[in-house]
Amino acid sequence: FRMWPGTLPLEGTVSVDGMTCMSCVNHIQDTIGAKEGILACKVSLAEKTAVVVFDGSLWNGEKVAEAIDDMGFEARLVSTRETTMEAAPKKAEKRRTRVSIKGMTCNSCVQSIQNKMRGVTGVLSIKVDLKKEEGDIIYENPPLTGDKVAQEIDDCGFEVAVVSDEVCLDMPSSSFSLPEPEVKVSNGRSPQKGDKNPKVSVRVNSVKYDKYSSPEELTEKCSIAINGMTCASCVRSIETKIVKVKGVQSIVVALIAAKAEIVYDPALVNVQELVDAINDLGYSAVFLEHGGSTYSNIHIIVGGLDSESAVHRLESHIMARKGVESCSASMANSILSVEFSAHAVGPRDIISTVESLGFTAELATKEDQVKRLDHSEEVAKWWNTFLWSLACGIPVMLVMIIFHWILHTPMHPENQTPIFSPALSLDNLLLLVLCTPVQLWCGRHFYSAAWKSIKHGTMNMDVLIVLATSIAFIYSVLVLLAALIFSWPSSPMTFFDVTPMLIVFIALGRYLEHKAKGKTSEALSRLMSLQAKEATIVTLDSEGREETERGICIELVQRGDIIKVLSGSKIPVDGIVIQGHSSVDESFITGESMPIVKKKGDSVVGGSLNTKGMILIQATHVGNESTLAQIVKLVEEAQTNKAPIQQLADKIAGMFVPLVIGVSVVTLIAWILIGYFDESITGDSRAELIIRVALEASITVLAIACPCSLGLATPTAVMVATGMGATNGILIKGGEPLERVHKVSTVVFDKTGTITEGKPRVVSIVSLRSTTSLPLPTLMSIIGSAESFSEHPIGSAVTAFTQSYLGTEQKATVSKFHVSPGNGISCRVDGSRQVSITNGFLPSPSLKEGEMTTLAPEDVQYVQADNTNVTWSESKDSFEVLIGNERLLERRGVTVDDKTKKLLMDEREKARITVVVAIDGDVVALVSIADKVKKEASLAVFSLRQRGKRVILLTGDNAITAEATARQVGISEVFAQVLPNQKQAKVEALQESGESVAMVGDGVNDSPALASAHVGIAIAAGSEVAIESARIVLVRSDLLDVVASMDLSEETTRRIRLNFLFAIIYNVIGIPIAAGVFRPLGFSLQPWMAAAAMALSSVSVVTSSLLLKRWKKPTAQTLKTPAFNRFVSQELATGRFTVHVNRGLEGLSMGGKGGKGQSTLSLASSNFSSFLGSTTSLRKQSRGDENEDKEKLLVV
Repeated sequence: FRMWPGTLPLEGTVSVDGMTCMSCVNHIQDTIGAKEGILACKVSLAEKTAVVVFDGSLWNGEKVAEAIDDMGFEARLVSTRETTMEAAPKKAEKRRTRVSIKGMTCNSCVQSIQNKMRGVTGVLSIKVDLKKEEGDIIYENPPLTGDKVAQEIDDCGFEVAVVSDEVCLDMPSSSFSLPEPEVKVSNGRSPQKGDKNPKVSVRVNSVKYDKYSSPEELTEKCSIAINGMTCASCVRSIETKIVKVKGVQSIVVALIAAKAEIVYDPALVNVQELVDAINDLGYSAVFLEHGGSTYSNIHIIVGGLDSESAVHRLESHIMARKGVESCSASMANSILSVEFSAHAVGPRDIISTVESLGFTAELATKEDQVKRLDHSEEVAKWWNTFLWSLACGIPVMLVMIIFHWILHTPMHPENQTPIFSPALSLDNLLLLVLCTPVQLWCGRHFYSAAWKSIKHGTMNMDVLIVLATSIAFIYSVLVLLAALIFSWPSSPMTFFDVTPMLIVFIALGRYLEHKAKGKTSEALSRLMSLQAKEATIVTLDSEGREETERGICIELVQRGDIIKVLSGSKIPVDGIVIQGHSSVDESFITGESMPIVKKKGDSVVGGSLNTKGMILIQATHVGNESTLAQIVKLVEEAQTNKAPIQQLADKIAGMFVPLVIGVSVVTLIAWILIGYFDESITGDSRAELIIRVALEASITVLAIACPCSLGLATPTAVMVATGMGATNGILIKGGEPLERVHKVSTVVFDKTGTITEGKPRVVSIVSLRSTTSLPLPTLMSIIGSAESFSEHPIGSAVTAFTQSYLGTEQKATVSKFHVSPGNGISCRVDGSRQVSITNGFLPSPSLKEGEMTTLAPEDVQYVQADNTNVTWSESKDSFEVLIGNERLLERRGVTVDDKTKKLLMDEREKARITVVVAIDGDVVALVSIADKVKKEASLAVFSLRQRGKRVILLTGDNAITAEATARQVGISEVFAQVLPNQKQAKVEALQESGESVAMVGDGVNDSPALASAHVGIAIAAGSEVAIESARIVLVRSDLLDVVASMDLSEETTRRIRLNFLFAIIYNVIGIPIAAGVFRPLGFSLQPWMAAAAMALSSVSVVTSSLLLKRWKKPTAQTLKTPAFNRFVSQELATGRFTVHVNRGLEGLSMGGKGGKGQSTLSLASSNFSSFLGSTTSLRKQSRGDENEDKEKLLVV
């Protein structure tokens, strides 16, 4: 782009409201920066501003603001100024910096850094090596420098230093295509743990390139859906076989979720080969998605892919699109798979590119996950099997009743009815005819699965069933043929009845089992069903009127689309309201049953219900990035995180089937020997009777043994519990944290954003003048108008409260505004009384001196400390205003009397920041600001202590503030002025002393401690890094959910133990009974009885797990016991509660990992981080006077 000669670029600063995340920032920068005449665009999410450099001959400031406003944000021009060509941004230079990173302990730290840095504008790529403790970052300069990159990582809570920073030299781009490279691992094997730097060779056109990489860089992760698993033996079989496939690093299979997560080396094996390997084991496998990827993916059915050249042309054009990470087209099934960044490109853009090349394109819908979770296919299969086997089983039962139980034909041959020959009786003929179709047709499912299992050297439940039915059927056929061939005088005893009776009960059991399994994942299915199927996208004209609208599939919605949501419809994706207002039901996220009012600029969550009114929203998070998709994904992934007890059960189940077969063989031999030496058995049919008893006992052992009950004991309970947790706003990442959280002995809380709300709020107003001479609305209007020009968080908090109290954003006229850094503000305010009259404010509260009340809507304490009248006339409406600390007032000649000083001291002892308000030289009020403690915090802490937990407050804030907060909530042990890396050290020290530790936090600086703790619990309102590091996420940011998670954990663990106890007792008692240990006493089981008991055992375990649905989450009403009320009234309210405060890691041994010498911490910095909810690591500064430092925070 060339500017007109002689013109200077202009720089416009635009205020931008409505941005919610870095995606919004990137969207504005990419869109505005691509327009002709725009030289540069820099957007700040924190400051809510956009600084745009543009050609003044083509643009002006208003047009720039309008362009941003048209994107769905609220934009307002703040200022425009001339700049120089030298000041205008140059073309970004690509640079590479290597940094050392100290303080990383695990892969969660690596992921935290990488996820955070990928959202930083200017970062092109980042790789972090945990072992080498270093990072390799490629970035653009401007806007970044090596030091800025290091600072961004340092803000995550690690110690970072730049090792090198240099220009990144790229190969010159040219328009030629390379052949498919042949990738080989140099030593011919997959990287092993001992290989620090495995070498990969890539050969293209006989030119060899070597790359040295870490194993983490070489591996990828994928999720595969698996149908056909019936028990833990299947799980063990798949895991044992697939882990042996070359290139597979690890595999975890979830029985109830019916999926596997596989970590593999893509240089040695691809996803399709993994799917085929699982299919070869006798299961039905379908690829779901790549795990751990920050990209979206789409599958498109392409028509016209009839040659390899067409495939290559399609792939090359798709890869040329900005934002496409990878793509592959298959000529065999005409499927194009594309992985892309939703920030830069959308699915409709990709389909448009496909169609522009002359191909037809149709979206391939994803596998119906709800159908997989509710086990509908398996339910239908086993129900049909049950009906077919029952159709033959009922006549078989009638034959048995008539011939075997009434006529006793097996023991009394004279009662038999011969057919053609005495060796073939009517009952045996009928049984043969009725049982053969059951054995061959209904038993085909078992034969197919058993054959594939045995073929790969493993054994599962199907093997036991096939053995039991086949032995009974084949023996019966052979003995009947022998009787006919050798013309026996009577028809022999057979076991034809075993097959239909076994399959009837087993099919019924599997039907009920899969039906119950579907119920265990009901909560997850319900979450999935919240997703809308279609969306109505509209285009708007320049005045915001609708021009066109059309309905599209939800998978085709792109970031930035404007979507129309009618009353009663589900909101398709996460977005921001740009037109209209409505009430939205977000109960699945917030738990709040009442609909929430949404207006322009408010964010909405995909899956919530628009209950009243039509709104237009702009999509901000689509596909896998949406809130609902993230929750569903987290709950699904929890099923592949196995509890230790489940891993043990899978191992037992893997050995169970061979053990049972061994017991069955021993039982057969034992009864043959017993019968041989038992002289009481006499007669011509003695041998036949001995064989019958032995075979019957052996088959009964095979039929009664149930590895399924062992394998289902844990996953069914985990599935129900995680589903119940998700329904109640508690996301638990698997069986391990679910099993462990109730066992923790110590709960460590962060303060800012966890115990407190994480933002400054007005908590108290002390009036020093009567409300008759200075009405409260007028006072609020003056203060709010003056502070509205302040950019400091304290000023913003005061302004927000006054606007909330007055019910209007209308301000008086402010002039001569001046900021005194570290002291306060001064200005002139005109028209505040008129604003009060115009808006019809309610009259002031009438209080006597010393009385207090609360001000709606934020329950701010209002104290009438003095009823002295003001010195000016009531009609006056122009005031000189000072708001700040005592130093500011003294400099301006305003006297602060002793009474006011005493009030100031009282407020500061409560760890509040208090500003003095003076009007026309008269001190009229004190306004106190604090980071308000969450209303449920004290109840949560008390409930944890009642459960025997040690509770600790760990914070980077100063000791005074930390102690005051601890006193309010009832925490007796406090560590204040703690750096982020020291938080991790404290957690590790507690663990080394034998404590089982849970860490509750919300910020980036909490992530190392969250990852190090036995159980990390993150507040969902906090940073993404903290959520990534934690094992439990509290969606509703309610501290009572910490108690609820422990309660759910305890209930689930109890249920798992009951399930295991039942499964073990069933098999330990059932197998000996089936083997005939009580036969000498006249009690024995028939094979059909064993089959019924086996089916019942699995169903009983699943039903037992379903009882977890009766769990009720503890609420404030149930936890507020008389003991809590006494504690609040006798200790917290009276100030008698004792708090012990440590500074830094005072008294803590700092040896070992993470040990750092204690550093002094600026109280000003800690206060500032407290009130901003800051997650940045703090710089070492000299420690000054506490009061002075606190006052410096008033206005900057």
